[in-house]
Amino acid sequence: MFLSKWSSSLVPSDFPARPKRMAAKNSSVTEFILEGLTDQLGLRIPLFLLFLGFYTVTVVGNLGLITLIGLNSHLHTPMYFFLFNLSLIDFCFSTTITPKMLINFVSRKNIISFTGCMTQLFFFCFFVVSESFILSAMAYDRYVAICNPLLYTTTMSPQVCLFLLLGAYGMGFAGAMAHTGSIMNLTFCADNLVNHFMCDILPLLQLSCNSSYMNELVLFILVAVDIGLPIVSVFISYALILSSILHISSTEGRSKAFSTCSSHIIVVLLFFGSGAFMYLKPPSILPLEQGKVSSLFYTIIVPMLNPLIYSLRNKDVKVALRRTLGRKIFS
Repeated sequence: MFLSKWSSSLVPSDFPARPKRMAAKNSSVTEFILEGLTDQLGLRIPLFLLFLGFYTVTVVGNLGLITLIGLNSHLHTPMYFFLFNLSLIDFCFSTTITPKMLINFVSRKNIISFTGCMTQLFFFCFFVVSESFILSAMAYDRYVAICNPLLYTTTMSPQVCLFLLLGAYGMGFAGAMAHTGSIMNLTFCADNLVNHFMCDILPLLQLSCNSSYMNELVLFILVAVDIGLPIVSVFISYALILSSILHISSTEGRSKAFSTCSSHIIVVLLFFGSGAFMYLKPPSILPLEQGKVSSLFYTIIVPMLNPLIYSLRNKDVKVALRRTLGRKIFS
């Protein structure tokens, strides 16, 4: 079976005609064509170089922050324990998406197998949901540090931190299994051109020939839990933090308390803002072309900015960087 005339008109002219192989069991396609960001050949190399630069900064920044936290004992605190895992998630998250996108910029065949697509979708969902709950755990850590400083060591014990971390990864695994399982139960029987640069939930729902309002409703409910619960917990934490800060009499004390939270607030707004804009709206309201821009922001830009935000606005990280570089130069 070959691609239909409708889908062929959407594929850039430089794509060779390819047969669409169907799975015998449920007549579902065995591979997808990723449309990517653009079909203009003149933009591919500049975009390749741009996103290669983004990915390089992401890898160096996140792995560098992981190394700094690991090598400096004064950063072995609950706050940096969660930051360590946030950087690890951002590195893995970006690696799940960006290399395939870079290959597609310089390849004539933007093909991904059905298994590869579902694998990318699973890890994409896993890292997104895990990061959501890691950010909420970091907000709780800041709440305890500012509102109950005398009980901080007891409240944020290693056991509690490990419990929060395992809970974040557990929610990530459960969310990824739920989303990937629901997509794998769909049938793709007409078109295999994915209007995206990665295997995301909404574009795959649009391709399915048995997708329905119930599928979109289940997606909305799952995303509301995966994103809504962390957002609510972050909001409650910062509402209590703000109330506590307003009771501080000295201006210097208020400024110090605000500076403690500023980096985390920026990261939360960037991540949850772009994620909510993409997924907490029905697909009929948000065109996929706008969805691409939003996805680009939280899959590529946010993982790159996170280590920069925490490095440039954090005195402890700056001190650790100077000490580490000093030891290397001295040795």
